Amino acid sequence: MGGTEIALAGFASLFVLLFIRVPVGTAMMIVGAAGIYYIRPQASIPVLAGEIFGESSNYSLTILPLFILMGNLAGASGMSRDLYDAAHSWLGHLKGGLASASVVGCAGFSALSGSSLAAALTMGRIALPEMKSRNYADSLATGTIAAGGTLGILIPPSAGFVVYAILTEESIGRLFIAGVVPGILLTLLFVLTIWVIVSRDPEKAPQSAQREPLGKRFAALRKATWITGIIVVTIGGIYTGVFSAVEAAGIGAVLALAVTVLRGRLSIASISEVTASTLKSTGTVFLILFGAFVFKTFIGFTGVPFAVSQWVESQGFTGGQVVVAILLLYMVLGMFLEGFAILVLTIPLIQPVLESLGIDMIWFGVLIVIVLEMALISPPVGINVFVVKGIAEGVPLNTIFRGIWPFWFAMLAAVVLVGLLPQLALFLPNTMFGR
Repeated sequence: MGGTEIALAGFASLFVLLFIRVPVGTAMMIVGAAGIYYIRPQASIPVLAGEIFGESSNYSLTILPLFILMGNLAGASGMSRDLYDAAHSWLGHLKGGLASASVVGCAGFSALSGSSLAAALTMGRIALPEMKSRNYADSLATGTIAAGGTLGILIPPSAGFVVYAILTEESIGRLFIAGVVPGILLTLLFVLTIWVIVSRDPEKAPQSAQREPLGKRFAALRKATWITGIIVVTIGGIYTGVFSAVEAAGIGAVLALAVTVLRGRLSIASISEVTASTLKSTGTVFLILFGAFVFKTFIGFTGVPFAVSQWVESQGFTGGQVVVAILLLYMVLGMFLEGFAILVLTIPLIQPVLESLGIDMIWFGVLIVIVLEMALISPPVGINVFVVKGIAEGVPLNTIFRGIWPFWFAMLAAVVLVGLLPQLALFLPNTMFGR
């Protein structure tokens, strides 16, 4: 068989393994190692061992467990609750205000955790009972949490950006900063979406919270300065060049631990829960990366990335046309595959094509991460939907899926805006370190 046929057989085998629920990282490792053995038998064991050792000892990847730890400590210390309370006090009296406060809370928590699942789970436990007590429609309440949680892979620190940066060898710091403006933009689009939903059907949010006195609102805001302070220090430090992204993760984790201690929330039980959650999340991501790099090497051995690049060039497609086609493909794949799996399966193929067309990989990374957010709530896989279902046990799954569609189109609007206005993503990275 030629390189193309071997690559197609590899992808087919991978999809079969994924279909029978083999973990993504394990499936890629099996197919990658088998494919390398078929092409170059003597290289299979060295590549397998070398890629696993190389990634496990990659200094840049220490950012993942540190930011995951920071997010878990934020939940254990009660900072996530403070953030929601502050948003609730300022927005709760507005039409659909509790839902808007949930989105803002998810955005703020995302700036500490970098995980969409953690954001949806943490804020869902806080916000869903509040909305239920005021008779919010189940579709609006659950859809808001599922969609708001997706901000975890766009607003820095983002695990999605870290994986993308490792795969493409782009700067993690620049990608983090590139996600700031689009993250704020998408948060505002979600709030606007809630306003439109409630304006068209007031029965979906029949009761608002009472307007709190100004003094009480400022008190809630002051209480949330712990979490906002950590966010400013970590992201601001990366932007100004005071420290690297990895150093920012370490500083953020230490600050979150200090707040947990100062608040008296550090106990044997909380330490055990935070440690177990951090190790589990870190292990999952690292296994995916191990498999991704073995599979990426296999695809490189087949010569398919070069062949695809040559074919695109011969067809005369423009960079914009290729980007649109890839984004549409990602939207379709997002209905069946988890976001990290999509990244590691496709980046080895599309990166040479995009670079040959002069596409800015930082800008493209922001677009891809927004599309992966869409995958997190797209039926039938929609991981965030199932996370929210686990919290809202009495709500039918189809009700949650019905509630996410307005937010899905808000994400599509964000993709269009960032696609048409690249400076939304590139302005801040291009001015880092005072440039």
